[in-house]
Amino acid sequence: MRTLGLLLACAASLAAQTSPETAAGIRLFEAWLTEQMDYRGLPGVAVGVVHDQRLVWAKGFGLADLDKKTPVTEKTLFRMASNTKMFTAIAVLQLRDEGKLRLDDPVSKHLPWFRVKPSSEDDGPITVEHLITHGSGLPREAASPYWTSFKFPTTAEIRATVPAQAAAYGPDTRWKYSNLAVSLAGMVVEAVSHIPYEEYLRTRILQPLGMAATSLDKDVPGVAVGYGRRMPDRSRQPMAFMDTKGLGPAAGLTSNVEDMARFVSAQFRRGKASGILAFSTLREMHRVRMLENDWASGTGLGFQVNRAGGKVTVGHGGSLAGYKTQTSFRPAEKVGVIVLTNGDDSLPAQIAARAMDSR
Repeated sequence: MRTLGLLLACAASLAAQTSPETAAGIRLFEAWLTEQMDYRGLPGVAVGVVHDQRLVWAKGFGLADLDKKTPVTEKTLFRMASNTKMFTAIAVLQLRDEGKLRLDDPVSKHLPWFRVKPSSEDDGPITVEHLITHGSGLPREAASPYWTSFKFPTTAEIRATVPAQAAAYGPDTRWKYSNLAVSLAGMVVEAVSHIPYEEYLRTRILQPLGMAATSLDKDVPGVAVGYGRRMPDRSRQPMAFMDTKGLGPAAGLTSNVEDMARFVSAQFRRGKASGILAFSTLREMHRVRMLENDWASGTGLGFQVNRAGGKVTVGHGGSLAGYKTQTSFRPAEKVGVIVLTNGDDSLPAQIAARAMDSR
């Protein structure tokens, strides 16, 4: 289907924004997405298309609150979930570039209490890089049933339980997605910078990028209500706000299309104009460091990386009770798509992929 690809192609040519072709592409996209939402009974979706330093098109569809009939707009806030991992990795690379840590440092150098049961006696040390590439071999989660109880552990609780956990694989031997690992990376940021993670994120990344609407685990006004999966009678139950606490560096951000567009645009700036990292460091982060087990995709330094049809797409998805989100961009073409949803069974990755790949 070429509907979304036409929309993205329009975004890639700023001079054509008001052309009949662009208007037709936008109408086709809106019709396609509206049909998908009706078919799947999705509550709300916000979409943004970025070209270089501009958010060239953004719109909300559906409702942020089904009971209050609050419409979704490009300013509506959504829980970003694992999109947060990109920000934590940027914090790590900032400290690396400042000479305050090395990626090959053992985690225990910065977190002296850190230890886990190795998968074998041949395991080497888990390094800072392993934490942000999913190459640590650590379990996916901390030792707490928070995805069923929705009571996330604090940093202190994670610290207390990690020594009792066992690595599933040796470091650098197998890709294994781990929220625990990225949460530990956030603890490394705190330990090395001597600044609480939330404050570091706000002062070193969010403020320099002008992401004023973005915050960490705050139930602020304007956040779309998250809804569970559609029931057979087409109803949806609202999900309670969840404070991710110690898992914040892996899943805690709340943001909107406008702010995430600023983040995407920063990935395209040369020199140090990004305001957060040197261009060479951003490119380093966008390159594959750890292949996933199917060899079809990989992980850079905090970013997911996919190659298809000779094109490289970078970004991250997110899933938290009631929310699914996707941020995707192509550095070579300086285009990106942001899709934010407030339904457990929404398909933001598929929407973004069609936009990126159907050109």
